[in-house]
Amino acid sequence: MTDKYGANTHQVTNQPPPLENYNLYLQDKALQEAVKREGASWAEADITAMGELTGKAETIELGFLANANKPEFNTHDRFGHRTDAVEFHPAYHQLMQIAIEQGLHSSPWTDPKPGAHVARAAKYYMHTQVEAAHGCPITMTFASVPALQHQPDIAKQWVPKITSREYDPRNVQDQQKSGLTIGMAMTEKQGGSDVRANSTHAYPVGKSGSGQAYELVGHKWFVSAPMCDAFLILAHTDQGLSCFLMPRWRPDGSKNPLQIQRLKNKMGNVANASSEAELRGALAWMIGEEGRGVRTIIEMVAMTRYDCMIGSSAGMRQASVQALHHCAHREAFGNVLNQQPLMQNVLADLALESEAAMHLTMRMARAMDNQDNEHDKQLARIATAVGKYWICKRTPAHAYEAMECIGGNGVMENCIMPRLYREAPVNAIWEGSGNVQCLDVLRASQKSPDTINALLTELDRAKGGDSRLDSYVAKLRTQLQDTSDFERRGRTLVEQMALALQGALLVQNAPTAVADAFCGSRLSGGGLMFGTLPADAQLQKIIERATPQLS
Repeated sequence: MTDKYGANTHQVTNQPPPLENYNLYLQDKALQEAVKREGASWAEADITAMGELTGKAETIELGFLANANKPEFNTHDRFGHRTDAVEFHPAYHQLMQIAIEQGLHSSPWTDPKPGAHVARAAKYYMHTQVEAAHGCPITMTFASVPALQHQPDIAKQWVPKITSREYDPRNVQDQQKSGLTIGMAMTEKQGGSDVRANSTHAYPVGKSGSGQAYELVGHKWFVSAPMCDAFLILAHTDQGLSCFLMPRWRPDGSKNPLQIQRLKNKMGNVANASSEAELRGALAWMIGEEGRGVRTIIEMVAMTRYDCMIGSSAGMRQASVQALHHCAHREAFGNVLNQQPLMQNVLADLALESEAAMHLTMRMARAMDNQDNEHDKQLARIATAVGKYWICKRTPAHAYEAMECIGGNGVMENCIMPRLYREAPVNAIWEGSGNVQCLDVLRASQKSPDTINALLTELDRAKGGDSRLDSYVAKLRTQLQDTSDFERRGRTLVEQMALALQGALLVQNAPTAVADAFCGSRLSGGGLMFGTLPADAQLQKIIERATPQLS
């Protein structure tokens, strides 16, 4: 007998297939072109393999698990010993292991060659689309190497383990491990970005000066990734603010009195732990010249800021592909969403923003590969801050708009979009907020005019390619010549620099449909919202270029 009130009330139709088991590299035409253009063709096999790994359903699931299970902090073990242990879900450790085995923390240092930074950036760009928060210790470990090179004797001891491709998450002293991760602790309650207001003080154990042992007393308001094996930290000596390397454990095997007070309860970046800590005579070794700590650690900060560009660009790409994939399979009002003109305008605009961010990010990777070239050296000095400001600022609005394309399902926690949205503001705030980046650009342009000359030379390479770009660059030149009220106009100037750089790169390297739409919408006026591309924009071509295809 048929049960007319049976459980099968309906068939599920008009839903997209899961976006999984696809190759993130082979389904990203713009990234493939960038890898070749910027000098990393030699790494394509490795990058393609990374694209396959990051697109697997089981890898994607690791990101969800790591964020559904927050890190937990225990001050002591069950016997009463102080351990300051942060415990993570196994998925977090699997993501860390993938990153380290892939060399995302070290490859340009261990195998320096033309395109090394480009290859790393491409792999990091894909891995961050799976899960962004664990990138914090990966980035800091990567960025610590240039700073540690200021103290060759300590670098000789530490860098081989820092750059090792073995991941060891145990809470034990560094001598017992073959692979180490490095964190950073700069910020204090009273100063924030103004690290010269720090109150932590360093007292020499014996001799003072570079490479010598000190004991640190004070606090840190943000200790990023407190489970790392050591931290680069700023503290005052009698000669001024200095940089130190502080291990979690002392060489004699005792616990270094870096005492975590609590983990931060963050809106985003949930899978990663951030903490507050007090230093009660914590052992550390001075890195670099005494009293020149900011100059030393800025080597690290420059690299972490660049990785913010990678992370935010990756967030845009993942948000774009989620929206594009959904709208390629979802019908409404009698037609597939990505065939409806208004939705096409939104989707193409999202894809355009994502590609422009990636172009600038990968161009900076090539500049980092070519630091012996004066033009690229000066360009990286200014354009990294420009890109960090602009790309990271654009990401939150981009994530929201992509979420809206998906509709109600885009707000559900079993969709990646809420995580992307919560993650989106993080990079704009960390490693120097927007205003700090703008002040850095203005300071560089005034103290080192060669940086501005490099930026303008870079823009000139696209001269004649698009009249709208030429006009925009001419206006920017005029704006830069006027130094009155420079600081108040800082955001306007940096925004103009970013748009001009993105436009120049797209005009030179992207398909005509992409470059035309960018110049027509970003450089010639236009709406403030996504989805306001000009009437002549080739929406379908932009959408087809950016949409991933499942086999």
